[in-house]
Amino acid sequence: MEQALVIGATGGIGSAVCKALAAKGFAVTGLSRRDGLDVTDPAAVSRILGGLQQRFDLVFIAVGVLGTPEKSLAGITVDEMKKVFAVNTFGVAILLSHLPKLLSKTGRCAVLSARVGSIGDNQIGGWHSYRASKAAVNQIVKGAAIELGRTHKGAVVAALHPGTVETSFTADYAGRHKTVSAELSAINLLNVLENLEPDQSGGFFDYAGREIVW
Repeated sequence: MEQALVIGATGGIGSAVCKALAAKGFAVTGLSRRDGLDVTDPAAVSRILGGLQQRFDLVFIAVGVLGTPEKSLAGITVDEMKKVFAVNTFGVAILLSHLPKLLSKTGRCAVLSARVGSIGDNQIGGWHSYRASKAAVNQIVKGAAIELGRTHKGAVVAALHPGTVETSFTADYAGRHKTVSAELSAINLLNVLENLEPDQSGGFFDYAGREIVW
């Protein structure tokens, strides 16, 4: 039986990914803050991930915070930016540092990103902390894919944009965007991940498999 690890398993998308993977026949290990996995604490991450003995065929990292989106440059505060980066960027980087020992040689890893992290696609500005944190994590995903490709030549690591999903995460602004259910989003994202080839590792893709400009 194939093994899957979902980090952020109690969130809207993470829990839906767990259910979708189980329906596909995976044995799913789900981890979240409820298990003591504070992604901003390197010691906690090392303790919990270090205790996992198996290699996973699929790893899905579904952690993230929105913070308070800034409408202008004047709205930026260092404290708020630190909070957003602590989870969206530093936290994911800490998790990915363990990926070489967690992922099977031909495994697949998805990191939940967001289209607003695309510099080339940014047409309206604002949301500076969240945008910057996702742009930064995209770079980390790219670097992780390059490094992992040296030892896991058949593996895939990718940043994925889920669209606007109906969760508590998007509740305050989803009304202005077309939304999809967490269940449908999970199915879409897993389909994209399963169909990526090793030479696409390190890329940034949306829920329909379309590549997003950096």
